[in-house]
Amino acid sequence: MERIFETVAAKVASWTGRPPAFVLALTVIIIWGVTGPVFHYSDTWQLIINTGTTIVTFLMVFLIQNAQNRDGSAIQAKLDELIRALQGPRDEFVGIENLTQDELAQIKKKLEEECSGDAGSSHASFMAFLDRL
Repeated sequence: MERIFETVAAKVASWTGRPPAFVLALTVIIIWGVTGPVFHYSDTWQLIINTGTTIVTFLMVFLIQNAQNRDGSAIQAKLDELIRALQGPRDEFVGIENLTQDELAQIKKKLEEECSGDAGSSHASFMAFLDRL
């Protein structure tokens, strides 16, 4: 079931990001707008577009989130491999995406201090900081 969802989600997300999907959506809106006078701009006429767009939006949220989760995981795996394979980057950065927002903010602050030269013995202080995590 999960594999089927991922396949469908990837295809739908790919298709909806293309010009034909936009043209289709725009065409639906234009047709709806043109039919307004025919239906005397009734509540039912308005309800049709409101319901349709709500349903499409609700479903697209899940498809887009699935695509972003896959993309984020793939990018993270690639970055982790680069850190592991290259000499120079710190292995301590592998897996930091699992830290809390506060812990990530502390690491960012430490890196900014290192880059500006305000940290004194920057590498040693950064390593000590990571040890406290």
